[in-house]
Amino acid sequence: MAPPEELLKRITANPQIYGGKPIIRDHRMAVEHVLQLMGAGSSVDEMLEHYPWMERDDIHACLLYAARVVGRERVDVAVTAK
Repeated sequence: MAPPEELLKRITANPQIYGGKPIIRDHRMAVEHVLQLMGAGSSVDEMLEHYPWMERDDIHACLLYAARVVGRERVDVAVTAK
């Protein structure tokens, strides 16, 4: 697994995708969607199977991002536009 700051580089925001919500590497997959899937019982392996472009570190990045947001830490993401 990549170091925490490298993992967080996988979380981006694009005003044209989901209104700028945090997403994974400019894909149309919001961090909140990954968390909802996990909360509903999906395993990491199931998510990787259903989303072949996704990598294990993307899921770890979502969890780390969520932990820092809940911990009220400031988390800056790269804002991109296509």
